[in-house]
Amino acid sequence: MNFRMMKFKARSNVHPCPQPEVTPVPPPVARVSNSRALAPNSTDTLGALARRGGSDAPADEFREIRTRLLALGNADNFVTLVVPVSSGSGGSYVARNLAAAFASDAAKIAVLIECNLRHPVQHGALHINAVHGGLLDYLEQPQRGLAHVLYQTRVPRLQLIPAGEPRQWSMEYFSSARLITLIDSLRASSANCYLFLDGPALTGSPDASILSALADIVVLVAGYGRDTAQAINRAITRLGAEKIAGVVFNDPR
Repeated sequence: MNFRMMKFKARSNVHPCPQPEVTPVPPPVARVSNSRALAPNSTDTLGALARRGGSDAPADEFREIRTRLLALGNADNFVTLVVPVSSGSGGSYVARNLAAAFASDAAKIAVLIECNLRHPVQHGALHINAVHGGLLDYLEQPQRGLAHVLYQTRVPRLQLIPAGEPRQWSMEYFSSARLITLIDSLRASSANCYLFLDGPALTGSPDASILSALADIVVLVAGYGRDTAQAINRAITRLGAEKIAGVVFNDPR
């Protein structure tokens, strides 16, 4: 699938990214705030998700990103890597909410795969008791079957493959044939199945660069007011501008 670069017009509440000196930074996708994610709602089931006006509908920012990604997909399902420029920028928050926005469409299934092995948070945020392990367990023992580590969340049509039990691991996991097979099998399971890789920060680890080879499209997450244009430019250079759809400026306050 051949994605072109997203050309997003910044809305009035989106701060345009300053132009770097070398590689042009993709226009902002949106500016989002995860402050609402800190307080669970009355049912305590979707507190880790940004919602619109107290309803179960995804926040408008993520619905907008979903619409624009789908416009690039040309009716094909695809694999999206969500990766933060630096640790603490909110990449996992954006990945979780973007996957939930896709799952809010009754005709779609979203699978969130937690690849941020150093700082796994998705199982806790989505209230999953990963009794059968997660991604690492499957990669080490694929004979157990994928169904054991694929958990249905409380959000309809949103499934999670958590990272698994903490342990020593190697970045070779991300370049293994087993991970490629996992992604291919999930993608082929349904034309309406969309995969989201929750990637680690680009700074301090090569993992995100390895994962980008498995994705059709990359959404870059920059911490609003913390990640500089130079840092974003370096991130784009490492990942390759041809796959980057745009930049989400996340306000972690």
